[in-house]
Amino acid sequence: MDLEIRHMRAVCAIADTGSLTKAAAALGLSQPALTAQLQRVERELGGPLFTRSRQGAALTRLGEFVLSRARATLLNMDELRRGAARHHDGGRIIRLGGAMGSVAVGQAHRLGAYLHDIDLRLQMEYSPRLLWELLMAGRLDALTTVDYPGFEVRPPPGIACEVIEFEPVFVALSAQHQFAGRQEIELADLADETWALTPSDGAGWPDCFHAACQQAGFIARVPYTIASRAPICDLVAARQAISACQAVFEVSEGIVVRPLAGSPIVMRHLLACRRDGPLAPHLAMLLRFGQEAHHDYAQRAPSYLAWRAARRGEFD
Repeated sequence: MDLEIRHMRAVCAIADTGSLTKAAAALGLSQPALTAQLQRVERELGGPLFTRSRQGAALTRLGEFVLSRARATLLNMDELRRGAARHHDGGRIIRLGGAMGSVAVGQAHRLGAYLHDIDLRLQMEYSPRLLWELLMAGRLDALTTVDYPGFEVRPPPGIACEVIEFEPVFVALSAQHQFAGRQEIELADLADETWALTPSDGAGWPDCFHAACQQAGFIARVPYTIASRAPICDLVAARQAISACQAVFEVSEGIVVRPLAGSPIVMRHLLACRRDGPLAPHLAMLLRFGQEAHHDYAQRAPSYLAWRAARRGEFD
């Protein structure tokens, strides 16, 4: 029997799930079919790859050896497919991902003007984690995303990562709020407030916010978790809640945005690019485009511009 790619995928699926039942479901096979396939692979390789028990499937020493080679084989096949696709496309399709529209859209616009002969596609996602998975799978060539203090990204091998800009988390309040007239607000002074926050993005928000609140001596009361901006603005304007927000948050009527004293939460806008991808030679230019896009967007937020001016050089 000749070993095939499907056999490599089967070995990896069993090792990843620790169960023939789960692996069969992931591969779209029946468990007997997967068991028969594994047995043929084991006969071909001369020994068992897994020991099976009620607790699941555990790799043998031979299995560990085969698994490492199987993963390498699959990675090489993925790279072969990506390279063939780029060759077929003439290298013209560029796929960008973004988690923050303030940077990703402006960056994509500039890149399209700079590399005018490409077919540029931008995919926006709420979850930074999903974007990283798409980048690692070769379904994106580059992305812009964010990370947070205590949840900093560690770029995987083969990925170049650069900081585009630092941006603090501010607070949005009703213009009639007792603290609306302050230039900045101590987070501890907001301990008794009702908060409206955006949902978890799987990459550290709102965990970093809750950690900052605990550092300030309180546990935030968050009865409202809302994905879209408009309902949050309605709650804030009506004085039913306040909200942690981006410094470049676009202010609506009846709302003010103020810095938090000491900047307890400063997120990073990041650029990540595959080192083997078509944008690798343009990494410096892509970084500049991201910085320009963020700078343009920041012009709408005077309070953020003032924050930056007061801390010039601190985050360079």
